[in-house]
Amino acid sequence: MLGYLFGFNARIGRLHYFLATIGLAIVITGITFAIASAAYHGNAKAIPLTVKHMQWPLIGVAVLFCLASLTLQSMRFRDIGWDPVCVIPGWIALMIVDYLIASKIPAMSLGPEHKGTIVGALTNLGLFLALLFWPGSNHEPAVPTFGGRSDAPPRRQEATSQAASRIARVAGGEFGRRA
Repeated sequence: MLGYLFGFNARIGRLHYFLATIGLAIVITGITFAIASAAYHGNAKAIPLTVKHMQWPLIGVAVLFCLASLTLQSMRFRDIGWDPVCVIPGWIALMIVDYLIASKIPAMSLGPEHKGTIVGALTNLGLFLALLFWPGSNHEPAVPTFGGRSDAPPRRQEATSQAASRIARVAGGEFGRRA
């Protein structure tokens, strides 16, 4: 079920991933602007605009954005040849540990307002570059071999033409074979 929901079994190439990420950012920005515009114009002029007017719609948009970007990343990880079921939870776990270290040991964080360390930043940069530039693997599954044997049907012997067999008989053998 998760394979269909998050695209764990689907593949997407580098260019399609790049363009889909840009398209997703544009769509989410448009939806956020529409929510803010509706909250601003629906509000009476005497009442100041607060975040409470937009809180639940923006939470829904954030969840939608997270699910869509997770789906795109899963499809790209699958295309690279990595297992997204292992990579994405590992990535999330590393970011949680990174946040906890930066929170508990402020000297390790990148700055007083930043809740991350250099390890988390380099990991995010590395995975971002891998998603954009790592070449995809071939899309055909390899034929498994068991003990040197392939499950593929054996190759047929090439059939010799009648003309070649006549020439071989006239020449006195099968091209060098002696009877």
